[in-house]
Amino acid sequence: AARVAASPAPRRAGRAVCGAAASEADASTTTTTPSGAAGAEWALSKAQVAQFQEDGFLVLEGFATLEEVAMLRRRAGELVDTFDPVTHRRAIFSTTKQADFTDDYFYKSANNVSFFLEEKAFNEDGSLRQPKELSINKLGHAMHDVDPAFRAFSRSPKVAAVMRSLGYAAPTPVQSMYIFKQPHIGGEVVPHQDSSFIYTEPLSCVGLWWALEDADRSNGCLWALPRAHKSGLRRRFMVKDGKVQFDRPAPEYDLGDFVPLECGAGTLVLLQGENVHYSAVNTSPVSRHSYSMHLVEGTPGHVWPAENWAHRPPENPWTPLYQQSA
Repeated sequence: AARVAASPAPRRAGRAVCGAAASEADASTTTTTPSGAAGAEWALSKAQVAQFQEDGFLVLEGFATLEEVAMLRRRAGELVDTFDPVTHRRAIFSTTKQADFTDDYFYKSANNVSFFLEEKAFNEDGSLRQPKELSINKLGHAMHDVDPAFRAFSRSPKVAAVMRSLGYAAPTPVQSMYIFKQPHIGGEVVPHQDSSFIYTEPLSCVGLWWALEDADRSNGCLWALPRAHKSGLRRRFMVKDGKVQFDRPAPEYDLGDFVPLECGAGTLVLLQGENVHYSAVNTSPVSRHSYSMHLVEGTPGHVWPAENWAHRPPENPWTPLYQQSA
């Protein structure tokens, strides 16, 4: 492992990732700042880029400061405070049965900050087994655009510097999630490839995952399969006949081949889109909060297919962190 200190909207034809309005985005959204500007200390070295390309993941310790970690956790808590599980739409997130829980609320989350509960959060009568703040699975999927605090963190010069290092000309965030991994009931995330869900032609997804609490084997840390990305994408998650589904059965993996990515709060884990990774159920008495964001290349040569689950309305297109000068 490389470790470095420091009702659904109407489906439209496949199109460019960034909408027409992206080129008119304000400077706080899309910049052409040269690589020597603020945040450049987080530019990856050639050796780090080579390690990422070889393993399919890279661990960058200390990327987020303690102040940034505290800010994100505090803001997530404030958002949960606004959630009323009695009157609010009850949405459940499950990586094993998501097709059963997908509805208009899920589709619209591509444009909102939406609330998803743990599958094991309910009593038989439908009431919550514990307080709402211990029942939430995640918030998603537009944290990086809709919420000012998460937007500022997600679009920081530090993040831009990492993406420049990886050779992206117009890195475009299309999905973000705050994951709580609750004590005792924090749900399993089965082995998967991010490009299955965040798909472009050609493939371009990269995942950024930040530990906001210490993550180890006891509370559900990430596990990654080294070099799995070299075997390509195994299946896609798509909308067909009005329902989400995979186009192929789930591959079988030997969990003994995975390596644990145990890390401290503030660590950034980069995940190549075809890397295979998972996290187990959190059966411990402590949570494992994290924030993740998935980006794709937003240049005109990359297409976002119509059958992808996530879409934005024309008036609110995805916008890149920056657009590289010609």
